[in-house]
Amino acid sequence: MFVQSMTYFLGFLTIILQEILLYCKYQKRNTWRCPRAVGARRTLTAPVGRGNPGVRKGKVILMERLKKALIFQGGWDGHEPEQVAGRFKEMLEKHGYVCEVTDTQDVLEDEEKLMGLDLIVPCWTMGEIRPKYTKNISKAVMAGCGLAGCHGGMCDAFRQDTEWQFMTGGQWVSHPGGDGVDYMVNIRRGSSPIVEGIEDFRVCSEHYYLHVDPAVEVLATTRFPVVDYCHSANKPVDMPVAWTKFWGNGRVFYCSLGHHDDVFEKFPEAGLLMERGLIWAAEGKAYALEHGLTTERFESKAQMF
Repeated sequence: MFVQSMTYFLGFLTIILQEILLYCKYQKRNTWRCPRAVGARRTLTAPVGRGNPGVRKGKVILMERLKKALIFQGGWDGHEPEQVAGRFKEMLEKHGYVCEVTDTQDVLEDEEKLMGLDLIVPCWTMGEIRPKYTKNISKAVMAGCGLAGCHGGMCDAFRQDTEWQFMTGGQWVSHPGGDGVDYMVNIRRGSSPIVEGIEDFRVCSEHYYLHVDPAVEVLATTRFPVVDYCHSANKPVDMPVAWTKFWGNGRVFYCSLGHHDDVFEKFPEAGLLMERGLIWAAEGKAYALEHGLTTERFESKAQMF
């Protein structure tokens, strides 16, 4: 009986050892480890492709990486950039993102740093930006980093920078009636998972009129005119309130709500819309890495701006 039991055990052990050896041979892992910090890690299978550091031709590695976001805030204080940045930081941290908040644009000079981010969030109304900084953000987004923001903090940030406007998808031009306009936000059902389950809702705030890229995917609209002004001589129009678009491999999300930070509390649908948009944009980086997306077809040396 003892001899028979040992025979079975040795046979079983032989099978297990073979499986372990095969696993070690074909599933060898090289892991890129980020420095330890508070926040979630995402482990991704990263196919061979441009932008995957340390990958030898024909090999696949598993990348263990932090989810990182940069929020830069400043510009006109009337839009409460510090409070809005703090709110967005809390939203992102709920989903495991490590957030850096800065009140200068100096960090935008570091192209390598931007390339390592999942998300960039501008909260900077009516300012100026160096062309080099815009190009660094553009390169990072083109490679898969998300870009997301709200109100004037993103689409009235840098009025003289047409590349910024092209990348973000729109530019504010007016808010007829000023602050305190009562209007409806109409959800375009089925346009995106971002708006799934959100119903039309009423807002009392600035009513943003924008010049919008016709290529954006519109998620929500509002009807103009509500207040009489020169524009009301024209036909009624449905102005985009929230949209998504792509800039190369990167995801871009914008929401025109958020004149003051408390808009996202007074109107919970606005807060939910913004939170989902931030996460949607941020998750594009993981998708780009997982699918080995490159930027080759988006690169150009032509003078365009």
